[in-house]
Amino acid sequence: MLNPEFIIGIDLGTTNSIVAYTEASISEDPQHDDRKPEIRVLDIPQVISDGVVENRNILPSFIYLPANHEISDSGMSLPWNRENKKIVGEFARDRGAEVPQRLISSSKSWLCNVMIDRNKSVLPWDSPDDISKMSPVESSSLILQHIRDVWNHLMASDDDRLKIENQEIFLTVPASFDAVARELTLKAARQAGLSNVTLLEEPQAAFYSWIEASNDQWRKKVKKGDRILICDVGGGTSDFSLIHVNEDNGDLVLERVAVGDHLLVGGDNMDLALAYSIAKKMADSGTRLDSWQMRGLVHSCRKAKEKVLSDPETEEHPVTILGRGSSLIGGTIKSSISKKEIENSIINGFFPACEISSVPMKTQKIGLAEAGLSYESDPAVSRHLANFLNHQKNDTDDSMALPTAVLFNGGVMKSDKVRKHITGILDSWGANDESNSIREINSEDLDLAVARGAAYYGLARRGRGVRIRGGLGRSYYIGIAASMPAVPGMPVPVKALCVASFGMEEGTDINLKNQEFVLAVGEPVRFDFFGSSTRKKDIAGEIVEDWQDEIEEITSIETTLDGEYGQFVRVSLEIKVTEIGTLELWCVAVHEQPDEDEESFKAEQKWKLEFNVREQD
Repeated sequence: MLNPEFIIGIDLGTTNSIVAYTEASISEDPQHDDRKPEIRVLDIPQVISDGVVENRNILPSFIYLPANHEISDSGMSLPWNRENKKIVGEFARDRGAEVPQRLISSSKSWLCNVMIDRNKSVLPWDSPDDISKMSPVESSSLILQHIRDVWNHLMASDDDRLKIENQEIFLTVPASFDAVARELTLKAARQAGLSNVTLLEEPQAAFYSWIEASNDQWRKKVKKGDRILICDVGGGTSDFSLIHVNEDNGDLVLERVAVGDHLLVGGDNMDLALAYSIAKKMADSGTRLDSWQMRGLVHSCRKAKEKVLSDPETEEHPVTILGRGSSLIGGTIKSSISKKEIENSIINGFFPACEISSVPMKTQKIGLAEAGLSYESDPAVSRHLANFLNHQKNDTDDSMALPTAVLFNGGVMKSDKVRKHITGILDSWGANDESNSIREINSEDLDLAVARGAAYYGLARRGRGVRIRGGLGRSYYIGIAASMPAVPGMPVPVKALCVASFGMEEGTDINLKNQEFVLAVGEPVRFDFFGSSTRKKDIAGEIVEDWQDEIEEITSIETTLDGEYGQFVRVSLEIKVTEIGTLELWCVAVHEQPDEDEESFKAEQKWKLEFNVREQD
């Protein structure tokens, strides 16, 4: 990898995607380079209407697959792609509301759908067979490919060093994405030609954006002992994180202590709720909508919701549904929805008042169901939030750790009424008096925060910003079989190799290149992972032979690694605790150092093992 000229933050959102960037070449030593890094948002050219391309700082995460006769030959062309057959962005979103069977939306949510093959071409979901389809991975990759082409067209037309492939990229994902969804996100990035990618949690990115916007004044807005809740309700998911403000040598430090479960409830659910509300009013007046029209109505409601919540001056927005030309409905149907209706639907349906002891409601499942997105059975985000906080405990005692401040993120949080309602619920749980109510930490721009925060995190990793601590709460080990003769009736003794020490910060790497091991490939094997909350002085690479009750087994991974059956490979270990809370263990093949002219030298071979340390904690 070349030395990057830029640090790029990409928010690959369910509804919108944004790109922020800053210079990477500013010295990592602020004492010798006092220039303040500036974070900018990239204006993204995209098709707005037939034959019209304009710049927007937001790229709607929608893909439209037009029919051959639908647009002119040059109507969808882009400066870098004259034969654009799959349209990404604003036109895709707007045209897709009229022809929903040709629209791919929420591809990011489909990445975490375990009920389908996410590499199979299934989107647009439920569309006719004569429409070409894409997989969730391909769809996400196409959005990233548009971003890649835009960057290279605008920023690197004359200099290959400036191409996005040669920059340092931080791509955000929901904090609750599982290992498969994260890996598929990286696969989508690789397919788009983006290789130097690090994943970062969206709630953390939103908090980093707040730090960056505070202009080094964030320490005056929080205090030691604060517990800051990040409530991130996006287009497809709801994410909760908890950050503690502690003190280290007289200086305030930030430590992320909890991440919520994966919750597939967000703006998509709200759009559907609004659509059903309008459809019911139409049905009461004698106009019934079919499933095709309902899909179009959902997208029209999304557009109305976004406009009303983002513009304080807009009190009402039109909603349009195309007619089917039948005797039931002829021509275009027009309706409207008010800000009051939208806010009440969101508050009453998704943030109802509840007790702190509330848990998400469970409904009896129907035996057979469609293999679509696995939405939460309870849409009440407030009950999911109560359940998350119920599992957090204070460090000093066993009482519940209620937040003292809250940072909101997500488009729905543009509504003052919605934010104040949620803050009121949080206050009611703590029975706080008015002088001790939960504070809201204001975010400057809820649309751009995650991308800007991702770029800021890249600066923080280079010493030009504040990092949120996420040190490991225990030491981690992997089982190593002892090399000794077989003894009848006695299993092979297992030693514990420390692969991550207590307090190791997320985002750090360790290379145990001076130690070699033997890896079995090509046949089923088991890897045992252990942990200890008491052995806090063990360092990575240390081998423990007798641990008695100090080390406990956490999990086992059974797998077959690529290679010839029965083959053993000499390997060294590379270890990384990622920014998204996973422990990556890479087994790297060790080869004899060749002569410079030796062409037979094998390319580097790697095998990857991974598990989530937060789930274990």
